[in-house]
Amino acid sequence: MSSLERAADARNAEVTRLLAHATHRDAADTVMFARLIGAKCASGELLHLGLTRDALDALRSRHFPSAATPHAAPEHIAAAAHQPFVQALRAFLLRDETSLAAQDADAQCLATIIATACLRPDHLWRDLGLDGRDDVTAILTRHYPQLVARNVDGTRWKKFLARELAFAEGRAPAPAPGCPGCEDYAFCYPPG
Repeated sequence: MSSLERAADARNAEVTRLLAHATHRDAADTVMFARLIGAKCASGELLHLGLTRDALDALRSRHFPSAATPHAAPEHIAAAAHQPFVQALRAFLLRDETSLAAQDADAQCLATIIATACLRPDHLWRDLGLDGRDDVTAILTRHYPQLVARNVDGTRWKKFLARELAFAEGRAPAPAPGCPGCEDYAFCYPPG
């Protein structure tokens, strides 16, 4: 079994464990959060969700009330050079949120998770611990359909989110902080 297969098995086991403790195990948002949290629990990267321990505990309590709190949850998010980007993208996403009220704690958690994933050096779907671009498209379509409708040229999601944020702030588009570390950076941002 390859390391990728072992990682997928660990993630799937963690998702199954969380859903076994779910109040509404078939609810779309519960499944989504099980996948997002489960991926980071399995890889030992809960900090990469961008959520504080309190926010993660509250999210877990809302969706998976009888699940044990992950022991590696961070107390707080360390100050990062790219925190202004995360805060700006999070606010931008919350302005476009439709399926949850923008002030809803789940909406805030989702926006934080997506914005924080844009700091990682890979495709957004991998940074979120999902199976492919279609998974990201489904999440974004459910929560930010107007945003998705603007991606008429099929731009990769991390690049698209960074571009839309730049346009909303009245500045020239630039890569998300994690983009330069991606294997396809030259594809998305060809030199010269």
